[in-house]
Formats: sequence, structure tokens, C-alpha cells
Amino acid sequence: MSNLSRRKFIITAGATAAGTLLAHGCSSGSTTSNGGATPAAGGASPTAAPAVNINPADAPEVTAAKLGFIALTDAAPLIIAQEKGLFAKYGMKDVQVIQQPSWPVTRDNIELGSDKGGIDGAHILSPMPYQMTLGTITKGGQPMPMNIVARLNTNGQAISLSQKYLDLKVGTDSKVLKAALANQKVAITFPGGTHDLWMRYWLAAGGINPDTDVSVNPVPPPQMVANMKVGSMEAFCVGEPWNAQLVTQKVGYTALVTGELWKDHPEKALALRGDWVEKNPKATKAITMAVLEAQQWCDKPENKDEMCQIISQDQWLAVAVPDIIGRSKGQIEYGTGRIEAASPVAMKFWADNASYPYKSHDTWFIMENIRWGYMKPDTDIKGTVDKVNREDIWKAAATALGVPAAQIPATTSRGVETFFDGVKFDPDKPQEYLNGLAIKKA
Repeated sequence: MSNLSRRKFIITAGATAAGTLLAHGCSSGSTTSNGGATPAAGGASPTAAPAVNINPADAPEVTAAKLGFIALTDAAPLIIAQEKGLFAKYGMKDVQVIQQPSWPVTRDNIELGSDKGGIDGAHILSPMPYQMTLGTITKGGQPMPMNIVARLNTNGQAISLSQKYLDLKVGTDSKVLKAALANQKVAITFPGGTHDLWMRYWLAAGGINPDTDVSVNPVPPPQMVANMKVGSMEAFCVGEPWNAQLVTQKVGYTALVTGELWKDHPEKALALRGDWVEKNPKATKAITMAVLEAQQWCDKPENKDEMCQIISQDQWLAVAVPDIIGRSKGQIEYGTGRIEAASPVAMKFWADNASYPYKSHDTWFIMENIRWGYMKPDTDIKGTVDKVNREDIWKAAATALGVPAAQIPATTSRGVETFFDGVKFDPDKPQEYLNGLAIKKA
């Protein structure tokens, strides 16, 4: 991975040690000894009662699963499913939602599996299950089959710059930074992950080659702001609430939210080990149902305040509510004087099919990984997507929840996508898309 190797993580030894304890030694702190959900923040009680009338034919094969999450706002569906008792509602009363300090640790713990002290699945960057399945990021290059059962959100990320570039007031056009960022460090969260791809697309669209003109470095999301403060980087791409916190602390400003690059783009996913899904199909469906119901809850405007109060707690994001709530409601202060009172590209959990894992979007993720040399040009894109993407499980869960037919996509493709610079991606012609891009490795 050249300059994107694991050795180049900007992370302190103390944070690493603390993160390892979190990953391997602690549960989420939101379950009682018998696995039931505790009351939500502010005295609110869980809205779901534990399942007591499950048809024996539908009962999950197991009641326990360990699911990882990173401290990001888009982990809310997993957190809310836990706090509101939704996993228990569908028979998964012993689910644990466990914080991970970084995406590499998430990967490593999924590889271990819960029977060896790891986890069974996670809130994860959408390309990572493909990277793991193909063995491009796993130990020894050994394939680790994964299944995506839901998309957790669309939009909701941002590219931010150090305060020293405030006078440039950079937006979607990155070319004004070509000289300013020459040989400087910019940060993303994981090589080939969504933030890496947003950063690379944005830079390349402005004529900046991310492999030769700047140094792209992976940094765990919760450490982005701290690293910007000490001058370890000039720009970063990450999810919320870290961009908002950067602005609040006047350390930097938001150049753009990623929905401005690609409206309603796919972002995080709920993914499980393929062998776990194969062994526990009913439990997989139950987990998916709980998360889908949580996504519906999270997207209701009347629930946003409570959602932010819950996820702000120390066992979850450990971030002040004001750093979370504005952008969760689409109120975006960029730190440049620009303020959006109701952004049309705010984070979505359910609206506009945000939860459904379109195969066409995963095709783009693989093609971009090929573009930047993370995957081989001869990768069987369709075969890999069909293997990893279990939209059939999503549909079965949605149907069991009584989701209206109009909210269940009839096709696995969202069609041709258009990016901010006018470039179009036809999922039926991915190679044509790649051939038309000026800056690329492949």
C-alpha cells in the first residue's frame, strides 16, 4: 500500500492501548447482566419489549452476537437498536455492541470472530467487506467472506481543512489547493474505504494526484481533530461529529459535505461474517430487522434530539451533544460564514432508500478500489458483489417488518449516478467509467 501502510497511522501509544482494551475487554456498557437493554438517556424507556411470541419456526438459532462500531454519528442505528431494546424484541436479547478504536481493529476483530474474542460483524465502511472477501486487507491475504445485510446511511461525511487555509474558502473545487497542499499530509480513515475514495475523487477532480501530489495517511476517526490541532495534517475526510467539532473548536473548516460530491451517496454498512450468516440465517434476519427499525426511528425529526442525547454518552461517542445535533438535523455551519439551515444532502438513515444496499453502489466501490490500485483490474466485479451483497436478507427483513412495498426497491441498481463534476457512472458499464477518468493508477 506504499504510503498507506498500517505503519503510517498517526496514533499515540496511549490511545492504542486504550483502544485495545475497548476492543477486546469491554462491552458497550448499555446491557444489563442478562443482556437486556437499559433505559435510554434522559429517563426514556426502551420502546420495544423483549420478544415473547416468536413463532418457534422463526426463532433465532442463537440469542447472542457481538457487533462492533466506531465512534461516529452514522453508528446510531446499532446504538439505538441496543438502547431501545430492538435486538431483544426480535429474539436477540444477548447482542453486544462494542466500540472499536479504528477500522483496522474492526477488521482484525472480525477476522478473529466472537468465539476467539473478536466480533461477528460491525458498522463498517462499505468497501471493507469486499476488501476482506477478496483478501486484499486480511492477514496473509487470506479471504474472509463477508455479507452486507444493510446500508446504514447515506451522506453525512465531510472534507475539512486546517484554519490556515480559511482565506481560500475552498469548496467543491480543489484545484486551488494544488500548490498549497503540495507534498502535505491529508488524512482519511482507511485505505480504499469510503473516506479515502471521497478524498481521492475530490482531489483528482481538481487535477491533484493523491498518489504523487500529496501524502494520504490513515487516521482513526476520533483522532482527526487532535491531529489537526498539532499540525499533523492539513486536511481530512471523516464522518461526523468530527468535522463539526473541528469547526466548533475553530481548528479548521468544512470545505464540503460529501453529499455535495455525490448526492445521497452510500456510506456505512452493516456487515457480518459470511460463515456466521450461513450458520445463523434466522438470527441474521432478526438483527437486520432490529437495525432497520432503528434506522426508521433515527430518521424521524421528532427523535433527533433524543438520538443525539443517547449516542453522545461516554460508552458511545463521548462527544458533547452540540457537536452532534446540528448536522444530524441538516444544520451545517461550515466555519467560513456559510450556513445551511436545512441541507438537502444531510445524513439519511432510512429516507430515499438509504438503508437498502444497492448492488450498483458496491460496483462503484470496487471500481474505485481498482482505480487506485487496491484491487486487481481483473477482479470479478459482478460475481463478488453477488457474493457479498445480501440485499435478499434486507428485503426479507423489511417485508417481515411490514415495510410498505413502495419503500422496497424493485431493482438492485439505482441506475446511472452523476457526480458533482459532471462525470457519470453507469453500473452496467464500469470499465467505461474508469477509462474516462484522467487521474488513476489502473
